[in-house]
Amino acid sequence: MREPVTEPCKQVDGGITRVFALLGKRWTGLIVAVLMERPVHFADLRRAIPGISERMLSDRLTELGAAGLVVREVDEGPPLRVSYRLTEAGAALDPALKELAAWAEKHLPEAERGTERCLG
Repeated sequence: MREPVTEPCKQVDGGITRVFALLGKRWTGLIVAVLMERPVHFADLRRAIPGISERMLSDRLTELGAAGLVVREVDEGPPLRVSYRLTEAGAALDPALKELAAWAEKHLPEAERGTERCLG
């Protein structure tokens, strides 16, 4: 058994703190992953993420918009439809999300993968 280190732990990096404060919230990463493919209407986005409520989806999209990662666009009707797309900053998350997905495939046991969903 290894002896505990007596020196103090390094403080968490400010950038990592900000990333997980936003993307670590339930549903947020899934929303970004769905939008990575293409702009999506609100109703389609909700269907792509089973279990998310309209209110939660709306709240998370508002947070992502405030962070500059998502843009809300109103499609003039009829019918009037709202769609969402990633900004350049949001789309820049693609390599990081792909790395996380590859890591999960390698390191997370099969039993913990029960949340996979179709994103297409």
